[in-house]
Amino acid sequence: MGQTISLNTTRMQCIGAYLAHPEGKPKGGIVVIQEIFGVNEHIRRVTDGFAKAGYTAIAPCFFDHLETGVELGYNEEGYARGRALVNELGLDRAVEDVASAAEAIASSGRIGTVGYCWGGTVAMLSAMRLGLPSVSYYGARNVPFLGEQLRAPVMFHFGEKDKAIPPEMVQKHREMLPQMDVFTYPADHAFNRDVGTQYDEASAALAYQRTLAFFDRQLAQGA
Repeated sequence: MGQTISLNTTRMQCIGAYLAHPEGKPKGGIVVIQEIFGVNEHIRRVTDGFAKAGYTAIAPCFFDHLETGVELGYNEEGYARGRALVNELGLDRAVEDVASAAEAIASSGRIGTVGYCWGGTVAMLSAMRLGLPSVSYYGARNVPFLGEQLRAPVMFHFGEKDKAIPPEMVQKHREMLPQMDVFTYPADHAFNRDVGTQYDEASAALAYQRTLAFFDRQLAQGA
């Protein structure tokens, strides 16, 4: 369904992005923010899914700043390389790329973001710093930034079996952002990723239903 395009960024460097269009007039636009594994087959499938739901969806290839065409495996080597890449890239540059991606699809209407794992934190920061309504899936790096002022609504999804994000971290979200929806599921980290043992179909389906309802409220209404 989608295609790879070149995306101009604020640092005068083009990066790749996977772009998927809906059939007919879009309800709005969604920037899909990857995990630490790059814009791989799973993220492209997620992006296509939001396009099928009626949104123009774009997934920036953040790692192109450092190395082109990164698609890592879900193994020890992939985890280690992915962590090294996101640490080298930094969250500030990632948020800048989200802004560039949002601008690229601005003709679709109102723009929001959705992010997973590392991308979940980038999504939250996009609401705080860019004013984009965002959905954050299991962002393990969220807590240090919860004191920043929100400029747009955020919805949070967490797995109750996620050792990287224990209950006290989830509770921090409720305490510091009491007006935002914080949902938990009987699942592990990465329960939305439909490959590997962590996938939880029922939890993923419910979270997706809530995510689409959020975007229909925040982006589609009044379009």
